[in-house]
Amino acid sequence: MSELSKAGKGRKATAGETWPATADNASNRHEARHRQIDLDEARALLLPLLGSAPRILLAVSGGPDSIALMRLSSLAAKVESVTELHAATVDHGLRENSRTEAERVGAWARECGVAHTVLSWEGRKPSARIQERARSARYALLDARAREIGATHLITAHTLDDQAETVLMRMARGSGIAGLAGMRAFSERRGLVHARPFLGVPKARLLATCRAHRWPFVDDPSNQDPRFARARWRRLAPALAREGLTAERLAKLAERAASAEEALHLKAEAAFTAACIEDGDDGLILDMERIVPREPREMTLRILLQALRRVTGEHASPIRLERAEAFLDALSTAFRARKTLKRTLGGALLAYDGAQGLRLRREAERRRGRKREGGVPKPALPARCRKASQANQGNSIALSALV
Repeated sequence: MSELSKAGKGRKATAGETWPATADNASNRHEARHRQIDLDEARALLLPLLGSAPRILLAVSGGPDSIALMRLSSLAAKVESVTELHAATVDHGLRENSRTEAERVGAWARECGVAHTVLSWEGRKPSARIQERARSARYALLDARAREIGATHLITAHTLDDQAETVLMRMARGSGIAGLAGMRAFSERRGLVHARPFLGVPKARLLATCRAHRWPFVDDPSNQDPRFARARWRRLAPALAREGLTAERLAKLAERAASAEEALHLKAEAAFTAACIEDGDDGLILDMERIVPREPREMTLRILLQALRRVTGEHASPIRLERAEAFLDALSTAFRARKTLKRTLGGALLAYDGAQGLRLRREAERRRGRKREGGVPKPALPARCRKASQANQGNSIALSALV
């Protein structure tokens, strides 16, 4: 008999743990959202990944989502003997008992035969944008660990509810189409595949699976801390669902946005290739006569970002969507008036010659800080002391995506 019984239902999650269902067909929806995951379903979700690489790293924070990921992956892998599983827990050092909790996760991993490592975020912790910077540090540590052990895949336990919250947060920041596409089931960073097999699974089902099998997990109080945006959106979930903004519908929006984003990205790549009249070590030149009169604004913006990504490469700097749009407006005005224009954007120098060509080249590295009299550098104002408009906060974008 499998450890995962095909019968039984998980207990209803407590308030704030998951997005609720709408009133219509409430009983059926509740049952579906709180049904535990059996071995057959776990294998269907996980085996395409577990069978695709000889070694995989699981990101296991210790919450019910990641514990379910680790336990189910272990069971599925044992049945098929398909891959070598490793797990890693990042200790951010932001809570008093974080190290103890991470080591507890390690003990649970060993119980199910999974090798485990605790990764520590060392150094002084930031006083602002803590969750954002912790996330960056977490993925840097996980990526490094994956490469250290020779894993080609990093798997995380993001759920349908996480996707819904991500879409809402990006909507609130005025994101573009790529941002509304939310998280992807598969993405790639420098050759490492990041997979999210539970992206279509409600959190309540993973919680029910842990409880049905009495798998212990860590309860992170920051998940309910109103200081953090994701926790505030989570508390709004019941009211939003009553108005029709369920997690399922938000996830469907993300799916449709991702489909549109894929099509636009392919079109933009082809348009960029056609408009690039020079591409060398010193940068590239775009044919503005081929772009501005022929392409819609969205496509022109994407061609510009494609060119920036080509020029800056690994030196690319995040830019705000508003800044990219503002430059495009200025460039369009200069093109119509046949006036020259010079700007910096995303780590690149852009110069329009007032006729046909827009030249882009990588900007030389600039020294931080300002000079005082006598040549003594004056430190730049710390980020926490600089004010940004509410609309712009957190709306920086990678050059590869309009978010």
